[in-house]
Amino acid sequence: MPWTLIDSAEIPGGAAPMQLLSQGDTFSIRVGTAELMTNRDRDSEQALATMPCARLRDHAAPRLLIGGLGMGFTLRAALDALGLHAEVVVAELMPAVIAWARGPLTHLFGGSLDDPRVDLVEADVNRLIQSGPAKYDAILLDVDNGPAGMMRRQNDRLYDAWGLRRAHYALRPGGILAVWSGGPDRRFKARLRRCGFSVEEIRFSARKPEGSRHVLWIAQRGDTPAADVSSD
Repeated sequence: MPWTLIDSAEIPGGAAPMQLLSQGDTFSIRVGTAELMTNRDRDSEQALATMPCARLRDHAAPRLLIGGLGMGFTLRAALDALGLHAEVVVAELMPAVIAWARGPLTHLFGGSLDDPRVDLVEADVNRLIQSGPAKYDAILLDVDNGPAGMMRRQNDRLYDAWGLRRAHYALRPGGILAVWSGGPDRRFKARLRRCGFSVEEIRFSARKPEGSRHVLWIAQRGDTPAADVSSD
């Protein structure tokens, strides 16, 4: 069965457009020939929420920031894992992705966008991270395929030393920065540690029994970031 193009949208600062395609019951979001996400592979996107939320179970009213709406798997997993008094802020840069979530992908979201705990903001997640100190108990980033981005150069600022120090600043004591990536990155893992985080790395198969390996870094905020983390 051939793929059908549902919609496409220009990426601010990007070279190729983002496309939403379907093939029967399968949906795919792509940039050029690179697939960013599909509804067939969701385990690692869900774990991006469930693993940090498990560490927040003693928080009466945790506040989370999710960078990247995608197909909603991280958001739904977070809502399922959190209590009634939680707050989940979702930052999505692309208006088209929000429109797809309320249009052809509505069935994947299962009403999560209408949950009173959710605040969906059309914005660069970088702006929300920089909005003030100690605002979040967890920051979950699934932006531009991880540290080795492919969509827009501006996203690199989330994962460089400057961006990690800003994330550290935006987290409350003991807060968690969770990062999804399409593949491993030893330099990024080391950078997290130099920026004042303790780090756990988890690898997932995108599709069993074989498939590409997705990676999660679960990084917990230490007391203070390193003074100089400008080099890799």
